[in-house]
Amino acid sequence: MDNATLISDAELNVAPTYGRYPIALVRGEGCRVWDADGKEYLDFVSGLAVCNLGHCHPGVVAAIREQAGKLIHVSNLYHIEPQIELAKRLNRLSFGDKAFFCNSGTEAVEAALKLARKYSFKKYGEGRHEILSFDMSFHGRTMASLTATGQTKFHGAFKPLLPGFRYLPFGDVESVAAAVSEQTCAIMVEPIQGEGGVNVPPDGYLKGLREICDANDLLLLFDEVQVGLGRTGKLWAYEHEGVAPDAMSLAKALAGGTAIGALVASDKAMAFEPGDHAATFGGNPLATAAGCAAMDAITAPGFLEHVQEMGAYATAGLEELATRHAIIKDIRGKGLIIGCEVDVDATSIVTKGLEAGFLLNVAVQKVIRLIPPLVVEKEMIDKLMNFLDEALSDLVK
Repeated sequence: MDNATLISDAELNVAPTYGRYPIALVRGEGCRVWDADGKEYLDFVSGLAVCNLGHCHPGVVAAIREQAGKLIHVSNLYHIEPQIELAKRLNRLSFGDKAFFCNSGTEAVEAALKLARKYSFKKYGEGRHEILSFDMSFHGRTMASLTATGQTKFHGAFKPLLPGFRYLPFGDVESVAAAVSEQTCAIMVEPIQGEGGVNVPPDGYLKGLREICDANDLLLLFDEVQVGLGRTGKLWAYEHEGVAPDAMSLAKALAGGTAIGALVASDKAMAFEPGDHAATFGGNPLATAAGCAAMDAITAPGFLEHVQEMGAYATAGLEELATRHAIIKDIRGKGLIIGCEVDVDATSIVTKGLEAGFLLNVAVQKVIRLIPPLVVEKEMIDKLMNFLDEALSDLVK
């Protein structure tokens, strides 16, 4: 079917929870995708930071095919071999000791929030349940993760939100120290805010949060759903400051495009007991086999160095554009999560990009967010910079 037919069928049959663009993507390979009419696009969205290895990575595809022929689902009433193997990889390569598996980022955040309250309840009893999060954060769409999200535009008609959450200024350690009370049990933070506009905290911020948590026996919860798995040029974003959390929520790129989520926690923080939390499809053989293949690819020699090189190259390209386009106000990020902030509404760049053969994303209306597959090459970045050069000029006309 062509784009028009698929879009018509979607409007009749699919819930209108997304403001979708007028194309239907049907095939992908590496950094390129094709729509139902055969048009090719360079992807600088990566399925919202899911396809870190590009589309249809051969290792992930092979793992899915092999596992699908052996065992797809049995439930967590039984031990699952690829789930165990993925947990071993996550724990070996991070601060963690135990991994809980689910199906998405919002579920991984929910697990972290429940874990924090269970940890505090076991040690201190009732009443110590408050969780501090931050302005411009984004943690998901379920009720607890939505409540933890410090952006009122997402709250809208879903009030009243859940009790026991407070929002603080992102990047300000002193305000956090002042906010901690006898009711506080945890601090949840994105090491780099993605949906909030690629906001990078000042040096020492995460260390400051760690010290506050240690001094008050709070759990430090990192949401690395978007910035983990190599996106920042290191396997985990927290490595840039050398600060380990007590628990970390993961999803998106963990299984190379297959739906998965995970909560990695230290033994100290892992307060869950049988019956406390569950996910029917969490850690299923298919997703975790894909996860093992994806992690092997991301941790292969030279992979993260390539991310660092391409991130520096893309940032330099944007900085060069800034010398000629006064509307560019800031360029920020790490590795291949880069925000280019302009002083006008930039949302039209997405549509212009589609016309020119690029998939692009804009956060908070004014931040062009580049999150390409981590296998992107210089010539692809060059093509994007040429497009942005013209598109930025059009924004001020």
